[in-house]
Order: sequence, then C-alpha cells, then structure tokens
Amino acid sequence: MPTRTSSTPSAPSRSKTVTITDHSHAHHDDAAPAPAPLASLTAAEIRAASEIIAGAGLVTPTTRYAYLGLLEPDKADVLAFAAGTGPAPAREVRALLLDRSSGASLDVTVSLAQASVVSSVPIDGSRGQVPILDEEFEDIAGIVNADPRWVEALARKGVTPEQVIQVPLSPGFYEIPGEEGRRVIRVFAFRMDHELDHPWAHPVDGLCAYVDVISHELLQIIETDAAPVPEQSHNYHLPEGRPADLEGLKPLEITQPEGPSFAVTGEHVEWANWSLDLGFDAREGLILRNLAFADPDKGGEVRPVMYRGSIAEMVVPYGDPSPSRYWQNYFDTGEYVFGRYTNSLTLGCDCLGEIQYFDATLADELGNPRVIENAICMHEEDFGVLWKHTDLFTGESEVRRSRRLVISFFTTVGNYDYGFYWYLYLDGTIELEAKLTGILFPSAHSGDLDYPYASLVAPGVGAPYHQHLFSARLDMMVDGLANAVDEIDAVRVPIGPGNEHGNAFTKSVRRIGSEAEGALDASGGTSRNWMISNTEKTNGLGQHPGYVLHVEQSPTLLADPASSIAKRAAYTTKTLWVTQYSSDERYPAGEFVNQNPGVDGITAWQAADRNLDGDDIVLWTTFGLTHFPRPEDWPVMPTDYVKFTMKPYGFFDRNPALNVKPTVSDHCAPGHAGHAGSAAHAGHSEHAGHDHH
Repeated sequence: MPTRTSSTPSAPSRSKTVTITDHSHAHHDDAAPAPAPLASLTAAEIRAASEIIAGAGLVTPTTRYAYLGLLEPDKADVLAFAAGTGPAPAREVRALLLDRSSGASLDVTVSLAQASVVSSVPIDGSRGQVPILDEEFEDIAGIVNADPRWVEALARKGVTPEQVIQVPLSPGFYEIPGEEGRRVIRVFAFRMDHELDHPWAHPVDGLCAYVDVISHELLQIIETDAAPVPEQSHNYHLPEGRPADLEGLKPLEITQPEGPSFAVTGEHVEWANWSLDLGFDAREGLILRNLAFADPDKGGEVRPVMYRGSIAEMVVPYGDPSPSRYWQNYFDTGEYVFGRYTNSLTLGCDCLGEIQYFDATLADELGNPRVIENAICMHEEDFGVLWKHTDLFTGESEVRRSRRLVISFFTTVGNYDYGFYWYLYLDGTIELEAKLTGILFPSAHSGDLDYPYASLVAPGVGAPYHQHLFSARLDMMVDGLANAVDEIDAVRVPIGPGNEHGNAFTKSVRRIGSEAEGALDASGGTSRNWMISNTEKTNGLGQHPGYVLHVEQSPTLLADPASSIAKRAAYTTKTLWVTQYSSDERYPAGEFVNQNPGVDGITAWQAADRNLDGDDIVLWTTFGLTHFPRPEDWPVMPTDYVKFTMKPYGFFDRNPALNVKPTVSDHCAPGHAGHAGSAAHAGHSEHAGHDHH
C-alpha cells in the first residue's frame, strides 16, 4: 500500500495517505484479484468505462460527463457473495452524459467485465435534468456580458461588466413561460473591487438574469428596486480586514507515541471493536459500508449494524420572496454533485493529530480520472469520561476515558463550506455531524430592521433567512436483514388507580408496519425516538437487539406545503422516512434533481406501501438547521453544528465498553485515579492541579 509520511514544525504528529483506490495499478497483473463488488472505482476503471462509452458511439466533441460512478449491485447479491453462496456481482459503471450542443442527455450503464454498454437511456428532461456542469458555469460571464440588456441593467445599478463577477445558480422549477424544455441557470452579480476583494460583500441586488446554457441565450432579466450596492469591503483574509492577531494561545499538539489504534487495509478499517469499509462518490461524497461491531461478550462475534450510510441529498431553501430571489433553493448533491468539490485536507489545519488520509479518484467532465489528494481524514479523538464510579461502600473508584474514531471530509459549494463527520464510539454509539462554515449568501439591505426575511449583518449587507436540510440514507442491517422500526414516546400517566400520587410515567411503542406509516415527525415534548430492531433474534434478556435513532429537535421545511420547493424536496417535510430496500432507490429527491418538478423521489416510492415489519429497510433521516443570520456570522461564519445519534439498545447484554483498559499515565493508573481504592473514599485527590509540565 503506497503511503506518505509528512510532518510540520508545529505539529510533530505523523500523517499517512492511502489512495482510496489502491487496489488498482496502471498495469494489471492477470493474477491480481478482482476488486471487491463495492470497492471504489479505480483510475483504470474510469478510463476503461469512458473508452467503452466512446467506442459505442455515444460521445461527440461536445459531450460532457455530468456524473460517473460505481453502479452498486443489489445488496442481496453482495451479501451472497460475501457469504460464499453466490458469484461475484458484476462491476458496472453509471455515467450521465450531456451533449452541450443539443441538450440531449443519456443515462448509460457500462459493464466493465464485458467491456460493453449495457444500456443507454435518453433522459426525459420534463422529469429533471442531469446535474450542472462546471463548464456551464464558466460560460455564463461571456453569455450575459455579450447582451446589451445585461450591460444596461448593470449600468442602472451603478456598475459595469468589468466591475462584477457573475454567480450562476441552479434555477429550481417554477413553470416560467419560455423555460419549457430549456436548460436554465439563474445569475446574480457581485461587485469585486480588486483581485483580492471578496465580492460577497458587494451584492448587486434587485437584478437577476435567466440564461439558457444550451442556446447561450439570455432569456430574461428580472430588475427591481433594491438597496444600493454595499460599499464597505470585508476582506477578513487580509490583515487590514481583521483585528490584530490574538496572542496568548499556546500550541495545541495531539500525539500518539505508539501510533494510532486503527488498522487500514485498502478501504477496510478496523478500530477497537468496530470494522467498516470506506467509499467515496462524486455525488454523495464519503460512504461508510459494512459497519459492524465485535461483541466482547460473544467471543468477538462480528455483528452487523449498518450496510451503508451516506449523505444522499441536501437542500438550502431561502425565505426571501422578493422577485429576484424567490427561486433560491440549492440541492448541493443532486444539482451540483458536491463530492467533486471536496477539499484536499491539510495536517494541523483541517485535521489535528495522528492522521490517516485517503485520496479519492473521480472522473472529470471529459470522463478522465482525477485524484483529490487527502479527500478523507481519519483520526482518533479523546472524548472525556467513558464511564466512572466511586463507590460509597467498597471505596473503589473506577474510571475509563472515552475516545472516538473520526472519519470526515469537507466540500466547498459556492459560498458555503460543509464538513461531514462520522463518529464511532467505544460503547457502540454512532453519530453523523454536519459542520457548516464559509460565507453567508448576501443581499443588499436598506437598514430597515423590521424587514421580515433577512438579517442586517453589516452596513448595507443583508443575509436572507434560510435552512440547511440534509438527508442521511441509512441502509440498516441490525444483526441481520429482518429489521423493523418502533416509534417510542414518553407518556405522562394521569393520577388515578395504580398511580395515586401522580408520579408515574411510561412509554408508548408503535410499530411502523408499512410505508404508508413511514413518514414520521419528531416530537421534543415526548422525547420521541425510533428504535430499529431485529425481529428474529433476541439478546440474553429475551429482548430484540436494536439501535435507537435520536434526532435534534429542529424545524423541517418551512416553505408552504403547496410550494414548488415542498414538492421537489418532499423529504424535508418529515424528520424520518422509512422505506423497504430497493437497489434503484438511491436519492430522496429523485435521480435527476436539476429542474425536476417534484414528481420523483421518496413520496413516489412510498406509494407502493411495502412491508416494513421484519424486512430489509432503509432510513432517510432529515436533519439540519434554520438560520436567522447574526452579525457574528459575517464576514465568515464560525462553524455551526447539527447532528443525529444512534445508540445501541439491547443490542448488547451489558455495557460493551467494560473491556476498555484503564488509562496508564503518571496520574491515572492502578492505585491512582483508575483504581483509587480507599484513597478516594478517604477524600484524597490524585489530581495534581499544579502539574503544568
């Protein structure tokens, strides 16, 4: 396995990089094993797929690849192969092609083993289009600046084409006359005063161009009265744009003298009792596969928890109804394919400690492989006390420190930067946390503090209210395939017979029997959560082993239920959706999100009303935040956080972290804080508060 070791003077800890496709080499040995069914595509496989597609006559000089990725085989076939009861599933590639001259697009499937095109299906543009290309974004300035209507509109706003940059954006779907059958992008302008000036501080508000990127036409301009272009610059990246540096923060270093606790073989990771495989996709970004836990009370039996987890969709709907902004809502996975904007992470900046990096190999818009170095960061973090007790009667004091395995990536989509962090804990807990930072999408602001749809964040600068709503696709496999979901609420019991003093409370449990019942809302007042359990197995106490999903109590989509965005992003209207597994149900807003009218996706699937009780099920968890921006969020936003948690419930017969050893150090070892004995009972402290070595 190729690795690199790097270090920096301020961060002596080591880092290693593993190419996430290191099962591939430029020249294949005939005796080399075939890639595993779900292994990430290699550069050689990407090249081969592109050559097969071109050889089938499907590529012209104006054809571009909007997406190319692994077409994953059916779960049953993968599990049969893993169990030795079935053949290796075929390695297939899916490509979405767009002819930039005609607008025609194709959904192509390629068999790598047969070196042939399995299918080539024209995409019905009335049900959505392929994602937007970078090349299309790059053409926008030339299109609008060549149109005198745009130049004149800019002049009325007090700027020239030479002073502004154009920000092209996905258009949504609004049945606007003249847009039928067209591939449309909407365009804002921002003034940029010099080459290092952040244009976000100078929105040219009340002006929007609608552009056909196939015919290169400016279809129409929306021009309204608006506040003037804000004059003040906010270049936080330049010394004059921020306060003097904060002094007094001493270096913070994380070292593991004996190296990290995880082991990596290709894409396979083992850490503590956990095992899993990593993957990466241009549309979804980081994928966790085959997540399993070795049960310490069952001789290390490896028990599956989740077959596959990823961010399947996200949308950012804005709440400003003004004529030039009402259409703002961005599906960063389905419209923009956000995995391709993944950052190359840097030791000591993005990641701190003993780091394992993984490169990702994707396809560019010509179908050629490209590598994103250090796309995924993996490391361990201390996480405080795992469990602790000082006993009143025996005098024994036991404490164990917690740690978690962190697997993350960061992607930049326009003005926002998103980090997605999977956390695995020693007690079997799983979390997924989204970290949001970057720059607010601004508007010009009159200064009227009573304006109901945007915050004033700087002189003349507004930030429209908006939401960030993610959908995590959790293909569950709790101790096997026969799973079910129960909705659990805390219930107050009235005073009466059997509860004469009124202190009783209990819980209600409702089994989600079919997809007709599988659209679920959170309830903070009842501490609602959902338990995913195996219906065919029991633990040592006779209970069905399960995992409980805990969600943060936050609003789902706030747009009107009759709105276009509510139809297109129906997944955002509920906290949790449960469906029966189907290999072709991948994305909750549909396969082709760009300009989709809202006819595809999770609500269409649920109409089948399939069984969910003791079946192979998938959870679609909506989580996110509603953002009423603050002045403190400008000019660059401190990181905001949102997450969900899954905790074992009856999955184990007892605390699965009892096998964690005491920390060995000068102050935490047998006879000290780890096993304080009678000293703790006597009140003697073993914490050396004066120790500042």
